Amino acid sequence: MDTTLTVSEITAYIKQLVDSDEVLSFAAVSGEISNFKAHYASGHLYFSLKDEGAQIKAVMFRSAAATLDFEPKDGEAVKAYGRISVYPQGGQYQLYCTRLVRDGAGSLWQQYERLKKQLEAEGLFDEGRKRPLPRFPRRVGVITSRTGAAVRDIISVLTRRWPMTEIVFCGASVQGVEAPTELRRALRLMAEKGCVDSIIIGRGGGSIEDLWAFNDEMLVRDIAACPVPVISAVGHETDFTLCDFAADVRAPTPSAAAELAVPDRAEYVSLVNTLDARMKNALLSRISDMRLYVDSIASRGVMRSPLVSIERRRSELDGKKQLLISRMNAIRTQKKSSLLTLASGLNAMSPLNVLDRGYVFASDTDGRAVQSVKDVSIGQRLSLRFGDGIADAEIENIKQFNGDN
Repeated sequence: MDTTLTVSEITAYIKQLVDSDEVLSFAAVSGEISNFKAHYASGHLYFSLKDEGAQIKAVMFRSAAATLDFEPKDGEAVKAYGRISVYPQGGQYQLYCTRLVRDGAGSLWQQYERLKKQLEAEGLFDEGRKRPLPRFPRRVGVITSRTGAAVRDIISVLTRRWPMTEIVFCGASVQGVEAPTELRRALRLMAEKGCVDSIIIGRGGGSIEDLWAFNDEMLVRDIAACPVPVISAVGHETDFTLCDFAADVRAPTPSAAAELAVPDRAEYVSLVNTLDARMKNALLSRISDMRLYVDSIASRGVMRSPLVSIERRRSELDGKKQLLISRMNAIRTQKKSSLLTLASGLNAMSPLNVLDRGYVFASDTDGRAVQSVKDVSIGQRLSLRFGDGIADAEIENIKQFNGDN
Protein backbone atom coordinates (compact mmCIF):
# COMPACT_ATOMS: atom_id res chain seq x y z
CA MET A 1 0.00 0.00 0.00
CA ASP A 2 1.39 3.39 -1.08
CA THR A 3 1.61 5.72 1.98
CA THR A 4 3.40 8.62 0.27
CA LEU A 5 3.03 11.84 2.27
CA THR A 6 3.44 15.39 1.14
CA VAL A 7 5.96 17.70 2.76
CA SER A 8 3.18 19.52 4.55
CA GLU A 9 1.70 16.25 5.81
CA ILE A 10 4.95 14.89 7.19
CA THR A 11 5.77 18.22 8.76
CA ALA A 12 2.33 18.43 10.34
CA TYR A 13 2.76 14.89 11.67
CA ILE A 14 6.12 15.72 13.25
CA LYS A 15 4.68 18.94 14.68
CA GLN A 16 1.81 16.92 16.25
CA LEU A 17 4.29 14.51 17.84
CA VAL A 18 6.41 17.35 19.25
CA ASP A 19 3.43 19.33 20.49
CA SER A 20 2.00 16.29 22.26
CA ASP A 21 5.21 15.62 24.19
CA GLU A 22 4.87 16.70 27.82
CA VAL A 23 8.60 17.43 28.23
CA LEU A 24 8.64 19.70 25.20
CA SER A 25 5.36 21.43 26.01
CA PHE A 26 7.13 23.48 28.65
CA ALA A 27 10.91 23.36 28.82
CA ALA A 28 13.63 25.32 30.52
CA VAL A 29 16.65 25.57 28.20
CA SER A 30 20.03 26.96 29.30
CA GLY A 31 22.52 28.14 26.72
CA GLU A 32 24.42 31.04 25.24
CA ILE A 33 22.69 33.62 23.06
CA SER A 34 24.00 33.74 19.52
CA ASN A 35 23.03 35.61 16.37
CA PHE A 36 20.61 37.85 18.27
CA LYS A 37 18.30 40.06 16.20
CA ALA A 38 15.56 42.41 17.36
CA HIS A 39 12.84 43.04 14.78
CA TYR A 40 11.96 46.61 15.70
CA ALA A 41 8.95 46.83 13.41
CA SER A 42 7.15 43.86 14.99
CA GLY A 43 8.86 43.86 18.38
CA HIS A 44 9.73 40.15 18.10
CA LEU A 45 13.16 38.82 19.13
CA TYR A 46 14.99 36.14 17.15
CA PHE A 47 18.10 34.33 18.40
CA SER A 48 19.77 30.97 18.89
CA LEU A 49 20.70 29.16 22.08
CA LYS A 50 23.88 27.13 21.89
CA ASP A 51 26.28 25.12 23.96
CA GLU A 52 29.37 23.10 23.08
CA GLY A 53 27.43 20.42 21.22
CA ALA A 54 24.38 21.93 19.55
CA GLN A 55 22.16 24.93 19.05
CA ILE A 56 18.44 25.63 18.77
CA LYS A 57 16.66 28.55 17.19
CA ALA A 58 14.33 30.58 19.35
CA VAL A 59 11.73 33.29 18.95
CA MET A 60 10.25 35.56 21.58
CA PHE A 61 7.15 37.42 20.51
CA ARG A 62 6.55 41.04 21.39
CA SER A 63 4.15 40.41 24.28
CA ALA A 64 6.74 38.24 26.04
CA ALA A 65 9.68 40.47 25.04
CA ALA A 66 7.96 43.43 26.71
CA THR A 67 8.45 41.75 30.11
CA LEU A 68 12.27 41.61 29.81
CA ASP A 69 14.26 43.60 32.37
CA PHE A 70 17.52 43.47 30.38
CA GLU A 71 18.69 43.78 26.79
CA PRO A 72 19.87 40.40 25.47
CA LYS A 73 23.13 40.26 23.52
CA ASP A 74 25.35 37.72 21.84
CA GLY A 75 27.53 35.67 24.15
CA GLU A 76 25.28 36.09 27.16
CA ALA A 77 24.30 32.92 29.07
CA VAL A 78 20.57 32.70 29.74
CA LYS A 79 17.77 30.37 30.73
CA ALA A 80 14.85 30.36 28.33
CA TYR A 81 11.43 29.05 29.26
CA GLY A 82 8.82 28.03 26.71
CA ARG A 83 7.60 25.28 24.45
CA ILE A 84 9.36 23.43 21.70
CA SER A 85 7.44 23.21 18.46
CA VAL A 86 7.92 22.94 14.71
CA TYR A 87 7.86 25.90 12.37
CA PRO A 88 6.31 24.34 9.24
CA GLN A 89 7.33 27.03 6.76
CA GLY A 90 10.98 26.66 7.73
CA GLY A 91 10.86 22.93 8.31
CA GLN A 92 12.68 23.26 11.62
CA TYR A 93 11.97 22.97 15.31
CA GLN A 94 12.45 25.96 17.55
CA LEU A 95 11.84 27.28 21.03
CA TYR A 96 8.91 29.62 21.47
CA CYS A 97 10.26 31.55 24.45
CA THR A 98 7.88 33.10 26.97
CA ARG A 99 10.43 34.00 29.63
CA LEU A 100 14.15 34.78 29.48
CA VAL A 101 16.49 35.31 32.43
CA ARG A 102 20.24 35.84 32.71
CA ASP A 103 22.40 32.89 33.67
CA GLY A 104 25.82 34.58 33.85
CA ALA A 105 28.20 35.37 30.97
CA GLY A 106 28.76 32.74 28.31
CA SER A 107 32.10 31.00 27.94
CA LEU A 108 33.02 32.76 24.71
CA TRP A 109 32.07 36.09 26.13
CA GLN A 110 34.17 35.40 29.22
CA GLN A 111 37.17 34.56 27.06
CA TYR A 112 36.62 37.72 25.05
CA GLU A 113 36.48 39.97 28.12
CA ARG A 114 39.47 38.30 29.79
CA LEU A 115 41.69 38.61 26.69
CA LYS A 116 40.52 42.16 26.03
CA LYS A 117 41.55 43.27 29.53
CA GLN A 118 44.93 41.55 29.18
CA LEU A 119 45.80 43.10 25.82
CA GLU A 120 44.48 46.48 26.88
CA ALA A 121 46.76 46.38 29.94
CA GLU A 122 49.72 45.65 27.65
CA GLY A 123 48.98 48.82 25.67
CA LEU A 124 48.01 47.14 22.39
CA PHE A 125 44.85 49.23 22.16
CA ASP A 126 46.42 52.61 23.03
CA GLU A 127 45.38 55.40 20.70
CA GLY A 128 48.85 56.92 20.86
CA ARG A 129 50.43 54.01 18.95
CA LYS A 130 47.93 54.14 16.10
CA ARG A 131 48.94 55.69 12.80
CA PRO A 132 46.98 57.79 10.31
CA LEU A 133 46.00 56.26 7.00
CA PRO A 134 47.82 57.44 3.86
CA ARG A 135 45.85 60.14 2.08
CA PHE A 136 46.49 58.89 -1.46
CA PRO A 137 47.46 55.20 -1.28
CA ARG A 138 48.93 53.66 -4.42
CA ARG A 139 48.06 50.11 -3.34
CA VAL A 140 45.52 48.86 -0.81
CA GLY A 141 45.74 45.32 0.54
CA VAL A 142 42.51 43.40 1.13
CA ILE A 143 42.38 40.29 3.34
CA THR A 144 39.05 38.50 3.53
CA SER A 145 37.18 35.49 2.18
CA ARG A 146 37.42 34.85 -1.54
CA THR A 147 33.71 34.05 -1.80
CA GLY A 148 32.02 36.36 0.70
CA ALA A 149 30.11 39.50 -0.05
CA ALA A 150 32.72 41.56 1.81
CA VAL A 151 35.35 41.31 -0.93
CA ARG A 152 32.84 42.36 -3.59
CA ASP A 153 31.70 45.32 -1.50
CA ILE A 154 35.27 46.45 -0.79
CA ILE A 155 36.43 46.18 -4.40
CA SER A 156 33.31 47.93 -5.64
CA VAL A 157 33.77 50.88 -3.29
CA LEU A 158 37.53 51.18 -3.91
CA THR A 159 37.22 51.19 -7.69
CA ARG A 160 34.32 53.63 -7.60
CA ARG A 161 35.90 56.10 -5.20
CA TRP A 162 39.54 56.04 -6.33
CA PRO A 163 40.16 53.90 -9.45
CA MET A 164 43.84 54.92 -9.52
CA THR A 165 44.53 52.72 -6.49
CA GLU A 166 45.73 49.19 -7.18
CA ILE A 167 44.02 46.47 -5.12
CA VAL A 168 46.21 43.65 -3.79
CA PHE A 169 43.93 40.82 -2.66
CA CYS A 170 44.93 37.90 -0.45
CA GLY A 171 42.17 35.41 0.27
CA ALA A 172 41.85 33.71 3.63
CA SER A 173 39.27 31.83 5.66
CA VAL A 174 37.36 34.15 7.97
CA GLN A 175 35.56 31.50 9.99
CA GLY A 176 36.54 28.18 11.48
CA VAL A 177 39.59 26.58 13.06
CA GLU A 178 42.00 27.45 10.24
CA ALA A 179 40.87 31.06 9.90
CA PRO A 180 43.30 32.68 12.40
CA THR A 181 46.30 30.93 10.82
CA GLU A 182 45.32 31.91 7.27
CA LEU A 183 44.55 35.49 8.28
CA ARG A 184 47.92 35.81 10.04
CA ARG A 185 49.74 34.33 7.04
CA ALA A 186 48.09 36.80 4.64
CA LEU A 187 48.81 39.76 6.94
CA ARG A 188 52.43 38.75 7.38
CA LEU A 189 52.88 38.23 3.63
CA MET A 190 51.63 41.72 2.80
CA ALA A 191 53.70 43.32 5.55
CA GLU A 192 56.93 41.53 4.57
CA LYS A 193 56.54 42.24 0.84
CA GLY A 194 55.95 45.93 1.52
CA CYS A 195 53.74 46.06 -1.53
CA VAL A 196 50.81 48.00 -0.03
CA ASP A 197 50.29 51.35 1.70
CA SER A 198 47.41 50.16 3.91
CA ILE A 199 45.55 46.93 4.64
CA ILE A 200 41.84 46.16 5.05
CA ILE A 201 41.15 42.96 7.00
CA GLY A 202 37.65 41.77 7.82
CA ARG A 203 34.45 40.02 6.89
CA GLY A 204 30.68 40.43 6.96
CA GLY A 205 28.50 40.14 10.04
CA GLY A 206 27.59 37.07 12.01
CA SER A 207 27.28 35.60 15.45
CA ILE A 208 30.04 35.75 18.04
CA GLU A 209 31.06 32.25 16.92
CA ASP A 210 31.25 33.35 13.29
CA LEU A 211 33.49 36.31 14.19
CA TRP A 212 35.62 34.46 16.73
CA ALA A 213 38.66 34.16 14.45
CA PHE A 214 39.11 37.91 14.78
CA ASN A 215 39.44 37.53 18.55
CA ASP A 216 42.47 35.26 18.17
CA GLU A 217 45.25 36.56 20.43
CA MET A 218 48.10 36.03 17.95
CA LEU A 219 46.17 37.68 15.11
CA VAL A 220 45.43 40.66 17.34
CA ARG A 221 49.13 40.96 18.22
CA ASP A 222 50.15 40.71 14.56
CA ILE A 223 47.75 43.51 13.64
CA ALA A 224 49.12 45.71 16.43
CA ALA A 225 52.70 45.05 15.27
CA CYS A 226 52.02 45.38 11.53
CA PRO A 227 54.30 48.06 9.95
CA VAL A 228 51.52 49.01 7.52
CA PRO A 229 48.39 50.87 8.78
CA VAL A 230 45.54 48.37 9.23
CA ILE A 231 41.80 48.96 8.91
CA SER A 232 39.67 46.40 10.74
CA ALA A 233 36.26 45.82 9.19
CA VAL A 234 34.64 42.92 10.97
CA GLY A 235 30.90 42.39 10.98
CA HIS A 236 28.30 45.10 11.24
CA GLU A 237 28.34 48.40 13.05
CA THR A 238 27.35 46.85 16.39
CA ASP A 239 29.92 44.03 16.19
CA PHE A 240 33.22 44.59 17.99
CA THR A 241 36.16 42.19 17.91
CA LEU A 242 39.60 42.49 19.49
CA CYS A 243 41.07 43.14 16.04
CA ASP A 244 38.97 46.30 15.93
CA PHE A 245 40.71 47.63 19.04
CA ALA A 246 44.22 46.69 17.86
CA ALA A 247 43.89 48.08 14.33
CA ASP A 248 44.91 51.64 13.47
CA VAL A 249 41.37 52.36 12.30
CA ARG A 250 38.12 50.51 12.96
CA ALA A 251 35.41 50.56 10.29
CA PRO A 252 31.82 49.53 11.09
CA THR A 253 31.49 47.53 7.86
CA PRO A 254 33.72 46.34 4.98
CA SER A 255 32.20 48.96 2.70
CA ALA A 256 32.94 51.67 5.24
CA ALA A 257 36.53 50.41 5.44
CA ALA A 258 36.94 50.91 1.70
CA GLU A 259 35.57 54.44 2.04
CA LEU A 260 38.12 55.19 4.77
CA ALA A 261 41.01 53.65 2.81
CA VAL A 262 40.85 55.92 -0.26
CA PRO A 263 39.67 59.45 -1.02
CA ASP A 264 36.57 60.15 -3.04
CA ARG A 265 37.40 60.99 -6.64
CA ALA A 266 34.12 62.86 -7.04
CA GLU A 267 35.01 65.20 -4.18
CA TYR A 268 38.41 66.00 -5.68
CA VAL A 269 36.96 66.44 -9.16
CA SER A 270 34.49 68.89 -7.62
CA LEU A 271 37.32 70.62 -5.77
CA VAL A 272 39.44 70.90 -8.92
CA ASN A 273 36.46 72.27 -10.84
CA THR A 274 35.82 74.80 -8.07
CA LEU A 275 39.47 75.90 -8.01
CA ASP A 276 39.51 76.07 -11.81
CA ALA A 277 36.42 78.29 -11.81
CA ARG A 278 37.91 80.52 -9.08
CA MET A 279 41.16 80.83 -11.03
CA LYS A 280 39.30 81.74 -14.23
CA ASN A 281 37.19 84.30 -12.38
CA ALA A 282 40.31 85.78 -10.79
CA LEU A 283 42.03 86.05 -14.16
CA LEU A 284 38.97 87.58 -15.80
CA SER A 285 38.66 90.06 -12.93
CA ARG A 286 42.35 90.95 -13.25
CA ILE A 287 42.01 91.39 -17.00
CA SER A 288 38.97 93.59 -16.49
CA ASP A 289 40.83 95.74 -13.94
CA MET A 290 43.82 96.12 -16.26
CA ARG A 291 41.54 96.99 -19.16
CA LEU A 292 39.95 99.75 -17.10
CA TYR A 293 43.41 100.98 -16.10
CA VAL A 294 44.59 101.04 -19.72
CA ASP A 295 41.40 102.80 -20.81
CA SER A 296 41.91 105.44 -18.11
CA ILE A 297 45.46 106.05 -19.31
CA ALA A 298 44.36 106.13 -22.95
CA SER A 299 41.71 108.74 -22.12
CA ARG A 300 44.27 111.20 -20.76
CA GLY A 301 45.23 114.23 -22.81
CA VAL A 302 48.83 113.18 -23.14
CA MET A 303 47.75 110.02 -24.93
CA ARG A 304 45.32 111.83 -27.20
CA SER A 305 47.80 114.67 -28.14
CA PRO A 306 51.28 113.54 -27.13
CA LEU A 307 53.11 116.32 -29.12
CA VAL A 308 51.23 119.06 -27.30
CA SER A 309 52.19 117.52 -23.97
CA ILE A 310 55.81 117.14 -25.11
CA GLU A 311 56.01 120.80 -26.17
CA ARG A 312 54.49 121.91 -22.88
CA ARG A 313 57.00 119.82 -20.93
CA ARG A 314 59.86 121.15 -23.13
CA SER A 315 58.76 124.71 -22.40
CA GLU A 316 58.61 123.97 -18.67
CA LEU A 317 62.06 122.40 -18.88
CA ASP A 318 63.52 125.44 -20.68
CA GLY A 319 62.07 127.73 -18.02
CA LYS A 320 63.58 125.66 -15.24
CA LYS A 321 66.91 125.58 -17.11
CA GLN A 322 67.07 129.39 -17.35
CA LEU A 323 66.10 129.72 -13.72
CA LEU A 324 68.89 127.31 -12.75
CA ILE A 325 71.48 129.20 -14.85
CA SER A 326 70.42 132.52 -13.33
CA ARG A 327 70.69 131.14 -9.80
CA MET A 328 74.09 129.61 -10.53
CA ASN A 329 75.44 132.94 -11.88
CA ALA A 330 74.14 134.79 -8.83
CA ILE A 331 75.77 132.28 -6.48
CA ARG A 332 79.05 132.48 -8.43
CA THR A 333 79.09 136.30 -8.28
CA GLN A 334 78.37 136.22 -4.55
CA LYS A 335 81.10 133.66 -3.88
CA LYS A 336 83.62 135.64 -6.02
CA SER A 337 82.95 138.82 -4.07
CA SER A 338 83.39 136.99 -0.78
CA LEU A 339 86.63 135.47 -2.01
CA LEU A 340 88.05 138.88 -3.02
CA THR A 341 87.18 140.28 0.40
CA LEU A 342 88.94 137.38 2.12
CA ALA A 343 91.99 137.74 -0.16
CA SER A 344 92.23 141.46 0.62
CA GLY A 345 92.14 140.76 4.35
CA LEU A 346 94.78 138.07 4.06
CA ASN A 347 97.00 140.36 1.98
CA ALA A 348 96.77 143.08 4.61
CA MET A 349 97.97 140.61 7.19
CA SER A 350 100.79 139.25 5.01
CA PRO A 351 104.30 139.49 6.55
CA LEU A 352 105.59 140.50 3.12
CA ASN A 353 103.90 143.86 3.53
CA VAL A 354 105.86 144.36 6.76
CA LEU A 355 109.12 143.61 4.94
CA ASP A 356 108.21 146.18 2.28
CA ARG A 357 108.23 148.78 5.05
CA GLY A 358 111.97 148.15 5.79
CA TYR A 359 111.81 145.30 8.22
CA VAL A 360 113.97 142.15 7.86
CA PHE A 361 113.14 138.52 8.64
CA ALA A 362 116.17 136.62 9.94
CA SER A 363 116.54 132.86 9.93
CA ASP A 364 119.37 130.39 10.58
CA THR A 365 120.77 127.99 8.05
CA ASP A 366 118.06 125.46 9.00
CA GLY A 367 115.31 127.93 8.20
CA ARG A 368 114.32 128.54 11.81
CA ALA A 369 113.30 132.12 12.64
CA VAL A 370 115.74 134.07 14.82
CA GLN A 371 113.71 136.07 17.34
CA SER A 372 116.36 137.05 19.94
CA VAL A 373 120.09 137.72 20.20
CA LYS A 374 120.10 134.81 22.58
CA ASP A 375 119.44 132.57 19.58
CA VAL A 376 122.70 133.57 17.75
CA SER A 377 126.41 133.39 18.32
CA ILE A 378 129.55 135.08 16.91
CA GLY A 379 130.39 133.71 13.49
CA GLN A 380 126.93 132.21 12.91
CA ARG A 381 125.60 132.70 9.44
CA LEU A 382 122.08 133.99 8.97
CA SER A 383 119.69 134.52 6.09
CA LEU A 384 118.08 137.95 5.91
CA ARG A 385 114.80 138.27 4.02
CA PHE A 386 114.00 141.78 2.71
CA GLY A 387 110.94 142.94 0.90
CA ASP A 388 112.73 142.71 -2.43
CA GLY A 389 115.24 139.88 -1.81
CA ILE A 390 117.43 137.75 0.43
CA ALA A 391 120.97 138.40 1.74
CA ASP A 392 123.35 136.15 3.70
CA ALA A 393 125.12 137.62 6.78
CA GLU A 394 127.63 136.55 9.43
CA ILE A 395 127.43 137.61 13.09
CA GLU A 396 130.50 139.61 14.08
CA ASN A 397 129.23 141.29 17.23
CA ILE A 398 126.36 140.70 19.65
CA LYS A 399 124.90 143.37 21.86
CA GLN A 400 121.97 142.56 24.12
CA PHE A 401 119.72 145.37 25.28
CA ASN A 402 118.61 145.58 28.83
CA GLY A 403 115.43 147.21 30.02
CA ASP A 404 117.03 150.72 30.09
CA ASN A 405 118.32 150.71 26.49
